[in-house]
Amino acid sequence: MPTEEKKVAVQELAELFKETPGIYLADFSGLDVISITQMRKRLREESISFKVIKNRLALLATKEAGISGLDEMLQGPTGLAYCDGDPVSPARVLSDFAANAAGRPRLKAGYVDGEVYVEERLEKLAKLPTKDVLLTQLVTGIQSPISGLAFCLGGILQKLVGTLHAVAQKQLGEGGENAV
Repeated sequence: MPTEEKKVAVQELAELFKETPGIYLADFSGLDVISITQMRKRLREESISFKVIKNRLALLATKEAGISGLDEMLQGPTGLAYCDGDPVSPARVLSDFAANAAGRPRLKAGYVDGEVYVEERLEKLAKLPTKDVLLTQLVTGIQSPISGLAFCLGGILQKLVGTLHAVAQKQLGEGGENAV
């Protein structure tokens, strides 16, 4: 029979699964204490929470939250990374850290906006630029054709003004006092 403490832990995890836009499961085995401390520090710098979870309780929480597809990922040592901001930032930070720490921690799965990400899809997700960078690229992409059009139109108007000025000078040079 589950204890009251375990029931509360399952309820908290279920709420976390329901309300957080991006949750990632990571296998942190093979990391020494110094590496784990560095990883946690790096995650905190990005406002990302990381905690070790019990797989059995997490399985109950996923069922309670209505999430399927994570059951087989909840085996072995499992850490849970999440944040309230950019849903991709935990994957990005953990992947960057793993690239410099002999492949550890290893991302097992991600749950982002109601969809489970594993293997290749998870790697692609982790390589996405930050939300700010994507928005900047979008604005630049939209702004670029408009700027080009404005530049072209400005050049046409400048040539028109130059032509009108040359015509006016020619008419003045011919002695036309009624010139523009």
